[in-house]
Amino acid sequence: MDDAVRAREAAREALSDVEPGALREVLYDHLADASMTPGVLTFVSARALDPGVDLDLIAERAAGVQLIYEGLWLTRGLAHDEPWTELSEADVRADMEILAADVFVSRGFYLLARTEAAERAVGTVRAFGRDQTTRRSVPEADREALDRNLEADVFELAVAAGTSAVDGGAPPAALLDYASGLARGYDGDLPPAAAALPDGTAERIASFSADGTDDRVPSSPTDP
Repeated sequence: MDDAVRAREAAREALSDVEPGALREVLYDHLADASMTPGVLTFVSARALDPGVDLDLIAERAAGVQLIYEGLWLTRGLAHDEPWTELSEADVRADMEILAADVFVSRGFYLLARTEAAERAVGTVRAFGRDQTTRRSVPEADREALDRNLEADVFELAVAAGTSAVDGGAPPAALLDYASGLARGYDGDLPPAAAALPDGTAERIASFSADGTDDRVPSSPTDP
């Protein structure tokens, strides 16, 4: 099964008991159109350390990372383009999307709560809140970098969730820097995993040693 399909199915399964059904359909609609890169990166990270790892055991972690990203991504969009300018049917949809964002994040937390990545998940959400608060008072030219911090932090969360499922330890700083660099290597919306993750991503993740070094000298963060 393709990693993106696996990540999407795991995320949908994690939301299958959400009620009412109308809210669940809103959640599913977002997942249908979403880039599954955070979830895929979680799978890739685990497989990089153990090519034979049972991906069914990683699926909840991948779903947790993906759902946290979806919730924060949706919150960011609503904060930047406030929909409640006048009463209309769009307000009902906006209210539903705020609720959807809360469900995404809370369910993502639930899935990661008993993993080694739990503390990093909390830190990701807190950093997002600080960045979006800071964004209101900085020049417009500086806002894009603050927004991109979300993807950088989520990519770090993904490699932490994936690698710790295999070795049980915290990822080295150099690996986190590499993951962050991947997220900062493109402009605009998060692309599909095939575009966001270069060939050789798994090999690069595996190449980081326990002391946080890489046995190669990359020319750029996205250099395979």
